[in-house]
Amino acid sequence: MAITIKSSVKNNLLISLGRCVFYSCIIGLAISLAIASLIIFASSAQAADGEEIKLETVRHFNDVSSGQLVFRHDDGHYLASPNLATDVEIKVNGLLARVQVSQTFTNPTDSWQEGIYVFPLPETAAVDHLQMKVGERIIIGEIKRKAEAKKIYEAAKASGKRATLLEQQRPNIFTSSVANIAPGDSITITIEYQQMVTQNEDEFSLRFPMVVAPRYIPGKISNQIEDLSEVNGSGWAMNTDQVSDASQITPPVVVGESDHNPVNLKVMLAAGFPVDSVISRYHEVENIELKDGTRNISLMGAVPANRDFELVWKAKPQFTPQAALFKQRKNNQDYAMVMLMPPKQMNTQSIAREMIFIVDTSGSMDGTSIKQARSALLYGLDQLRPQDSFNIIRFSDDLESLFEHALLATDDNLDIARDFVNWLRAAGGTEMAPALKLALTSEQKTKGIRQIMFLTDGSVGNEDALFNLIKQHLGTSRLFTVGIGSAPNSHFMQRAAEYGRGSHSYIGAESEVRQKMQALFTKLAHPAVTNITLDLPADTVLEQWPRVIPDLYLGEPLLVTLRADNLPDNITIKGMLGTTQWQTKVALHMGAESDSVSTFWARRKIASLMDDYRTQNQREDIKDAIANVALAHHLVSKFTSLVAVEQTPVRPKDAELKSNAIASNMPAGWKMGQLPQTATPATLQLIMGFFLLLVMQLLRWRKA
Repeated sequence: MAITIKSSVKNNLLISLGRCVFYSCIIGLAISLAIASLIIFASSAQAADGEEIKLETVRHFNDVSSGQLVFRHDDGHYLASPNLATDVEIKVNGLLARVQVSQTFTNPTDSWQEGIYVFPLPETAAVDHLQMKVGERIIIGEIKRKAEAKKIYEAAKASGKRATLLEQQRPNIFTSSVANIAPGDSITITIEYQQMVTQNEDEFSLRFPMVVAPRYIPGKISNQIEDLSEVNGSGWAMNTDQVSDASQITPPVVVGESDHNPVNLKVMLAAGFPVDSVISRYHEVENIELKDGTRNISLMGAVPANRDFELVWKAKPQFTPQAALFKQRKNNQDYAMVMLMPPKQMNTQSIAREMIFIVDTSGSMDGTSIKQARSALLYGLDQLRPQDSFNIIRFSDDLESLFEHALLATDDNLDIARDFVNWLRAAGGTEMAPALKLALTSEQKTKGIRQIMFLTDGSVGNEDALFNLIKQHLGTSRLFTVGIGSAPNSHFMQRAAEYGRGSHSYIGAESEVRQKMQALFTKLAHPAVTNITLDLPADTVLEQWPRVIPDLYLGEPLLVTLRADNLPDNITIKGMLGTTQWQTKVALHMGAESDSVSTFWARRKIASLMDDYRTQNQREDIKDAIANVALAHHLVSKFTSLVAVEQTPVRPKDAELKSNAIASNMPAGWKMGQLPQTATPATLQLIMGFFLLLVMQLLRWRKA
């Protein structure tokens, strides 16, 4: 009897399996035929339209390149518009930089167009200028509260006026909208910002990001699709309950090598001290030194916008500046910016440490990024000493810990770890939160120090939630972030390290792994300057940002901005250098005059207030305070935007305005399909998009 039952079950399973295979084939064939029919129909419709200006037809939105305007055609496809130029001019004067980014687009169609595009800027950029140029006419942008600026822009768009709106989505992601581009016309948008040069001992650097890498968007979709435009829209992801602005930070992506959106970049470098060497880490440049010591540096021709540009210069050892002081008097207020390099202190004690490595193995790390991560991990394992304990946590859309808890760095344990690292592969989503929480909450009782090294490209959209998690569970640990790849998320890297009371660095090529990791482990092995405070005269009242000065590590400068009705002549900076008390006096009246100081002060205040807004339930009074500071200093922020409007309407009332969107290049070294593997909602979007296209096509055939 038992044999009969087993046989019956076996037969039923085989029959069920056969039916599944049969119906799967039928459904797959039906979908394939439907998509093929749709493509054939669209091709026929395009060929039949003999009056349309001959432009390259884009069948899928992801086939558009970064910085390229595309115009939606009546048949649902997009007509590609050529990008005329992207020009970047960077002027470095000592430790301050002024950057101008100009992008020129054209409309070769016979329709009026609106363009929407997403682009990156440095996470510390203070954006304070926007201008729109049409022919010889220049319209200067004005700073407004975000809702008001949007209202002004929409009204101008509806009335036929040329207008531009610049909005901040993240400190390093911005959206620009351009309305009423006339047929055959060109518009140039110019954005300007100020930025601090990064210093690490005798090395100085400046990064210019060129591409918004695809972000992983966790959470449930929070809006319903009502029409096809919501599938493609201006981003490939829909807003979710965890990332409410997902559609604003996920520009469509073009896959494969592309020469679209060529970027020309020039740097005028006036270092303010004798320079020993100048290096462009990832691009070939021409370097011309002038008689006054200034250098003109430019790219060797245009490059595709698919990886960050980084320029590094070193001071001759005897001329390395140990301090910089700038001041400004504006609106009856004194501003000062102090940049000070604390003295070195070598750590002679052999303190045991618990080292936790977190490595991102999600789909966005595929290609060169995972190779860099493996190399960095192997180097890190080699630096461990017998008294150290360690563990490795790997994550994508799942989680894996090498050991149940941190183990001593014995030869056997290290061999197991090296085998584990060599087998690491990249695939799946980017669920950072479980990995971070596991690393932060698995602390062992030890007399040593606990350090967490987080290797990732940071391609996530839920940064705020991760910052809150770090702040909540940090304890006595210190978090160090290592940005991996050609276009890491600098906002996440820098702020996560600040919340983790650690430091951050970047690895953009496998050839620089040893140098960057060696510098990082040098910081890990030496005490931080902690408990830093300002000692002021008794009658002094001033506003200092950041409010709490973070810990500093070997080679990192202290940077603080001040404002008061009248600043004192001198202040004293105090702290603990390891176990030793340290202090120094700064003469504020000796600073060099600079018109940028008040802007940097405001930018730092906004960043600190945004931390309060994030951690205090998004209070309206904090939001108003951020907007007020940004308005007073003409800065783009989360709650303020720049808007430029030409006063005279140019589009005829009976002329239709068509909207379009932009795509980004795939970051260099990434190996991914048409949609980012790190985006779980993107697959659903694609399926729904195909379904809607199929329904629309069937209705169209039925109507015909």
